Amino acid sequence: MSQDYTVPEEAVAAAEVPEPGAVTIVVPTFNESANIRRLLHQITESVPSRLPCEVVFVDDSTDDTPDVIREAARDCPFPVTVLHREEPVGGLGGAVVEGMKAAGSDWIVVMDGDCQHPPSLVPDLVATGERAGAGLVVASRYLKGGSRAGLAGSYRVAVSRGATWLTKSLFPRRLHGISDPMSGFFAIRRGDVTAEALKPLGYKILLELAVRSRPRAVSEVPFVFQERFAGASKSTAQEGMRFLRHLAGLRTADPLARMVVFGLIGLTGFVPNLAALWAMTEAGLHFLPAEIVANQFGVAWNFLLIEKLLFRDRRRHRHWADRTLRFALLANADLVLRIPLIALLVAQFGLTVLPATAFALVITFVLRFAGTEALVYLPRRSRTARSTA
Repeated sequence: MSQDYTVPEEAVAAAEVPEPGAVTIVVPTFNESANIRRLLHQITESVPSRLPCEVVFVDDSTDDTPDVIREAARDCPFPVTVLHREEPVGGLGGAVVEGMKAAGSDWIVVMDGDCQHPPSLVPDLVATGERAGAGLVVASRYLKGGSRAGLAGSYRVAVSRGATWLTKSLFPRRLHGISDPMSGFFAIRRGDVTAEALKPLGYKILLELAVRSRPRAVSEVPFVFQERFAGASKSTAQEGMRFLRHLAGLRTADPLARMVVFGLIGLTGFVPNLAALWAMTEAGLHFLPAEIVANQFGVAWNFLLIEKLLFRDRRRHRHWADRTLRFALLANADLVLRIPLIALLVAQFGLTVLPATAFALVITFVLRFAGTEALVYLPRRSRTARSTA
């Protein structure tokens, strides 16, 4: 049985819920036509005899993968759905979220379409979750009995190790008990995750799930990562950069972490500021106008980094010119405010210049951070909201 449609919200809402214990296998695909028949054959051989199932392919392909899925699905003893997305929002992670919304079972298993994840493990993932009362069960390459043998070459092994170390270092509490946060093979209870709360970017959807809406109970099952059956890996330098941006977005979701990163970015702004100041004074410009102009170089540098690293997902709320002007005004207001504040602290509170300057820097930094969040990057209130307030 095969169905073909493009992410229909009405059909998702009306989906029938199969009997308890059934599983929806969500497979995101991008030009995997050569792997589809083998994957569906492997699922047929190992899953339905132990566990009722349905398969949902969420496809972002530019080749004939959807047609191949429809044809191969005719021989499957379980429902096969194809959701083809014309616009691949969120990449592979976004595809998985769409598959979760379309799932009709309480248990959802996410796996790749390149045959590197063995379908024979699907019933074991669900059974482990049922036995342990877990909401998330991760197929791990790093447990005893598991292996990353299918990773092609020492370069990919090194990248995988580095990414695993980096993520576990950045999120020690959220990833506690998950030995393989880079795994793309896992089972999750549908009731333990709110798909709308996820903001995927790229292909590491498990990391997104674990950090944003991790279930309280997590279990793991070892698995051997297989060699790719056909086609080429989608792991590219571009995907690596998306992964790093995703990490930065997840890490700065907490306001305190955002403030720390905001401060670190501000410190880096001293480099272009001082370089411009040196160049202008060397050229004979008076230090006072040179200070004012040099400050703009630091402001521009900080704005670019903040846009890319800190508030990337909030840029859509205002036009870039509006954001630029507001940020520049706030940054320069900081400079104007600091001098009279230092004078006030010295004259009225008896502080010496050094502690007064340090205290003023802290105060204006906090105000600048709060102002940047509230006046530059927070969504505007709609006219309807203002009129009903």
